Amino acid sequence: MVNSVSRKTTSRLSKSVVAMGALTVAVLVAGFVLWPKTPANLAQEGAQARAQLQQQWNAGEIAVLVRHAERCDRSSNPCLGPADGITRIGSEAAAGVGQGLAHLGLAQTDILTSPVTRTVQTAHYMFNSDPRTQEWLATCGTTLRNDVVAHKVAHRNLVLVTHSGCIADFEKQTGMRHAAKDAEYTSSLFVHIDGTGQLQVLGIVNAEDWKTLLQEKN
Repeated sequence: MVNSVSRKTTSRLSKSVVAMGALTVAVLVAGFVLWPKTPANLAQEGAQARAQLQQQWNAGEIAVLVRHAERCDRSSNPCLGPADGITRIGSEAAAGVGQGLAHLGLAQTDILTSPVTRTVQTAHYMFNSDPRTQEWLATCGTTLRNDVVAHKVAHRNLVLVTHSGCIADFEKQTGMRHAAKDAEYTSSLFVHIDGTGQLQVLGIVNAEDWKTLLQEKN
C-alpha cells in the first residue's frame, strides 16, 4: 500500500516537473519572439505603414536620429579633409539621405547636429547648409530620450545628426535593449512623438533603402 502511494506521488511529481519545464520553454520562446531586438526596417514594411509615416511626417510628429557618414579614421577611402571628418564616399551617402528627407518634405523641419567634425560635415552634405550644433547630441547618455522630446517642437519634425553610441543610448532608453550596438553609417532612426510627448520608435531606413522606400511611396 505504501509503495503504491509512493509511486503515485512520484508520478504526480514527474508530471508536474514536465509541465513546469514545458511552461518555462514556452515562456522563453515567447519572450524571444516578442522581445524587441532591433527597430524594423521601414523600407520593408507594408504600404499602410509607409502611408502612416508620411501622414505623421506631414503632421510634424516625427523625430529622426541620423548617424554620421563614414569616418576617415576608420576607412582607407579618400577623406574630405580633416582626419576626424568623413570620407568622400560618406559625403555622397549623406547627400542621398538628405535627398530622401527632402522628398518627404523639409518645410516644417528643424535640423540639429552634434558639433563633432564628422557630424557637422554629414549635416552639411545632407542639407547643403550648416545646421545649428548642439553639445547634447555628442555627449548623449542617460537623458537623451528626454532631450529629444524636449527639443521636439509641436507640429514640426526634428532631424538630429549624431553618433552610433548616442543612437544606441536612445534605443535602450526606448525599450530596444537588444538592438544592434552600432547603427550603420548614415542610417536614420524614425520616431513618432505626439503632442503629449508620448514616443514610439517606428523603425530605421539605411542609406541604401531610401530608393526602395521612396519608390514604394510613389
